[in-house]
Amino acid sequence: MNLPLSAKEGAAVRPKTESFTKNAVFLNIPYDRGFRSLYLAYITGLVNLGLEPRVTLGLPDSTRRLDKILSEIQGCRYSIHDLSSVGLDPNPPTTPRFNMPFELGLAVAWEKFKPAQTEHTWFVFEAKAYRVQKSLSDLNGADPHIHGGKPDGVMRALSNAFPRRRNQPTVPQMIGTYKAVSRRLAKIMKDAGAESPFEARAFQLLCYEAKVEVDLRSLA
Repeated sequence: MNLPLSAKEGAAVRPKTESFTKNAVFLNIPYDRGFRSLYLAYITGLVNLGLEPRVTLGLPDSTRRLDKILSEIQGCRYSIHDLSSVGLDPNPPTTPRFNMPFELGLAVAWEKFKPAQTEHTWFVFEAKAYRVQKSLSDLNGADPHIHGGKPDGVMRALSNAFPRRRNQPTVPQMIGTYKAVSRRLAKIMKDAGAESPFEARAFQLLCYEAKVEVDLRSLA
């Protein structure tokens, strides 16, 4: 049972109304080279579905970073938490990654204790079936969306997570957008002055290019 928040507690966690976006999706994913193809798939797939991807790229490493991550979650109608990177980081000291499950915990708590006028739905995505039941058993009962570690799997999983009543793009159409944007990735990074697609300006241009592709398809 959800306990009601006091006026003071509610004010502390309540996001500004104007900052809440109904079609925004917070992406909780790893930012590394091995995840690049899935990163592009998430961006292009969500844009195809008429949704607005949000990430935490560009946030400074400071004591306020956690506040900004929570603010992003609060400002989005949905969040996707990809828990497929469960291996150990080989750079010494060898350690697992805890950022993704930690941010999932923030989203789960927000979904439970958010103000009544705010909505939030979170989704777990994974590469392998049944692994979450072992790696994060507290989630038993919440079915993860399995993408198999491939872009077309991400498209299928996104289509299942966000079914639309009208104008639902097909998985091949979504893959077409992904391939078109992937072909322009080098130019996008050059235009952004970025060394990696995991930079704030590059992310903005990737979203723009995906939207252009979707708009062109609608005119065809």
